[in-house]
Amino acid sequence: MEKSFSESYAAAGVDVTAGYRSVELIKESVKRTSIPGVLGGIGGFGGMFELPLADYKNPVLVSGTDGVGTKIKLAYLMDKHDTVGIDCVAMCVNDVACSGAKPLFFLDYIACGKNFPEKIAEIVSGVAEGCVQSGCALVGGETAEHPGLMPEEEYDLAGFTVGIGEKDRLVSGEKLAEGNALIGVASSGIHSNGFSLIRKVFDINADTIKVYYDELGKTLGEELITPTRIYVKPLLALMDSVEVNAISHITGGGFYENVPRMLKDGFKAVIEKDKCFKKPIFDLIQKTGNISEHDMYNTFNMGTGLVIAVDSGKADGAVRILEQNGEKARIIGEIKAGEKGVELC
Repeated sequence: MEKSFSESYAAAGVDVTAGYRSVELIKESVKRTSIPGVLGGIGGFGGMFELPLADYKNPVLVSGTDGVGTKIKLAYLMDKHDTVGIDCVAMCVNDVACSGAKPLFFLDYIACGKNFPEKIAEIVSGVAEGCVQSGCALVGGETAEHPGLMPEEEYDLAGFTVGIGEKDRLVSGEKLAEGNALIGVASSGIHSNGFSLIRKVFDINADTIKVYYDELGKTLGEELITPTRIYVKPLLALMDSVEVNAISHITGGGFYENVPRMLKDGFKAVIEKDKCFKKPIFDLIQKTGNISEHDMYNTFNMGTGLVIAVDSGKADGAVRILEQNGEKARIIGEIKAGEKGVELC
């Protein structure tokens, strides 16, 4: 008897019924993220969102896309899949918010060797949590099985977000001026960058992630898998009250790559390292890997997830607003005239 198409597809390694089961399991997570503007439900060919154009005079859409990088290896080894989704959302929505825009909706893409519906649901629960934290809606996504291309137990995760902002309130760096104060906002830890180096430094495997470090107060795995901090709501609250001149999201490339992205030609950022936030994990990485200080600041956030430039007279007020919205913040430096770049002193 000739096999049906679905039987043949299953024999090739793609389980269509597992896909249906995954959709059923993620419905409640998706429902958590619903906000005004969402049209339709999960399962359509395209996610729909009605733009709140009446709230803006000259609206601009701002988009961002990113993944989790090799941090995903920690999820495999720890068999913990409910936090990498937060990381994925954070990497996208933080960038959009740094432009002065409010994230509206998010879509995820999961590529896996084999669709295990419960695992997919766990991943998406983290995506949904990230969307709730940032106030945006999860309006769609895709789970793709790649048998023969990826090991059955492995997956990769990426996402995409769209936000909206008023054109004349977007943060472009054009208003940056000499004497602006630089405010540092604490990170939650490594976030989602530098894991290829970390994996080499600690020889990351099922045994090394279980090692307890007194200076961390937890195992290495527990520290490394800590989700990326989502700064959207505090940033929007800040920008409602204080004019923000520039923002840098400290991601891959650390301070040396990301801080200059917020600067205009003819200005440099002078940052006092002793005033920045510190976390023990970075000292542990540097000592274990015998890594130079320059390379550390060129790879990691070092405990500071955002650097924000405001007029010096507004800096204390800006710090208070950020703290009132749950962030640790302090003045860490200033903008000076000079060759475009960052000076750590």
